[in-house]
Amino acid sequence: MEPDITAISSSPEGRPAAAEPVRTGTAGNGFATTVAPRGGPSAVPRPVITNGHANGHATPHSLGNGHAHSSIDPLASASTPWRALAGPARAMVAGARYAPTEAVSAPRRDGGFYERFGKRTLDLMGATVALILAAPFLLLAAVAIMIESRGSVLYRSTRVGRNGRPFTFYKLRSMVIGADRHRHHLSHLNECDGPVFKISRDPRVTVVGRLLRTTSLDELPQLWNVIHGDMSLVGPRPPLPEEVSHYQPWQMRRLEVRPGLTCLWQISGRSRIGFEEWMRLDLEYIRRRSFRLDLQILLRTIPAVLSQEGAY
Repeated sequence: MEPDITAISSSPEGRPAAAEPVRTGTAGNGFATTVAPRGGPSAVPRPVITNGHANGHATPHSLGNGHAHSSIDPLASASTPWRALAGPARAMVAGARYAPTEAVSAPRRDGGFYERFGKRTLDLMGATVALILAAPFLLLAAVAIMIESRGSVLYRSTRVGRNGRPFTFYKLRSMVIGADRHRHHLSHLNECDGPVFKISRDPRVTVVGRLLRTTSLDELPQLWNVIHGDMSLVGPRPPLPEEVSHYQPWQMRRLEVRPGLTCLWQISGRSRIGFEEWMRLDLEYIRRRSFRLDLQILLRTIPAVLSQEGAY
């Protein structure tokens, strides 16, 4: 149950704290990143969220890169339903302390005609045509996978979709059978910060799998996820449940929309981008999403895939 927060942040004289200016910047891909204002007379006080431990002590949430970050929720209200995904023990209010934060401003929006009807139409038409055109490549890849190693051609995993709904996620298998069981032995080789696990030279990846990954051909079965309605052509990449369990509350906002095959992260360097910047790019997409932006991302995805930048 969410704690009842009634304290109000104010200055020593009893007056509301003065607002600090909004700052903006770019994410290196031509798209602006908006930063939320700090404080202000109309600002809602933001509690410092910390990880709860069994010993009764609270410590700042760490992203796994040696730097501690306070898990502050700058975007979601107490009624946000996806907080439960992080587990009741992950959100503890530390006394009555409040702190300013910087985050992408991603207000909720109901969307216009495109969001309600046009986007799904684009998904169905685009994914159907793409799946037909990709059929020969899927067939060749399936044969190569079967020749190299025994086991299923497809890799299935559970991912978290829109509003926290889990779904079955499909990829062409690029690793040896049982690769998930060996992941904990390789945790010290992780090259990404945050809860994401990625290794550029992962020993579990097969020879055929490495080719599929660098060319992104292993992602083609997700076109079926798009047709089925679990995913969209454009949207934040679908996370694993264990990744979501480590999200800070403001990062839960990326679950407001259907996950996608490509987004701003894919056309901005993919795995070469830090985890927090990745999350900010996803929230920037949610804030600005439109037919024009989706079309721009789809067109820019083609050269991004061909360049193989950050693909592994």
